[in-house]
Amino acid sequence: MINDLTLIEEYKKGSSAAFEALYKKYASKMKWVAFRYVNDQALAEDILQEAFVKVFKKIETYENTGSFEGWLRRTVVNTAINYYNSIKKENERMAEFGASAENENATESADDGDNYTLQELMDAVNMLPEGYKVVFNLYAIDQYSHKEIAEALNISEGTSKSQLFKARTFLKKILKEKKTIAK
Repeated sequence: MINDLTLIEEYKKGSSAAFEALYKKYASKMKWVAFRYVNDQALAEDILQEAFVKVFKKIETYENTGSFEGWLRRTVVNTAINYYNSIKKENERMAEFGASAENENATESADDGDNYTLQELMDAVNMLPEGYKVVFNLYAIDQYSHKEIAEALNISEGTSKSQLFKARTFLKKILKEKKTIAK
């Protein structure tokens, strides 16, 4: 199998086969990254396509200092954040015209030592309110710092920390309720 750097160099020279090889290699993994943010297959595909367009338009700026996969992942995450921010702005405009959003307030926590499957955890994450889910994904899964989250979402670091705390609390409540129902 040809390595990423070779494919990138071939693409820079105009090889559409190199583009296709990179796309095929990373598309399904990066679609999963996008899906974590939007919880919708069609939107995840749109974000994936937009991210790949950005990457291949800016491939000249890739400096080979880190993995191509990491650079691509960061682009997918940033594209998902941009989508989130556009939806957030739209929701704020709607709120000005009388629409209101309810904040979930969870205070219960799950018992320590509970074990959950990956699917149970992902289902619970997908049940989070959008703001909580985005901050949780960025911090817990994509390992952004609160400062990076604050800059990306145009919020304060304190808001990022608060949203993460609320997300964790809400997740514990969801998981505890699922466990209680399963008994």
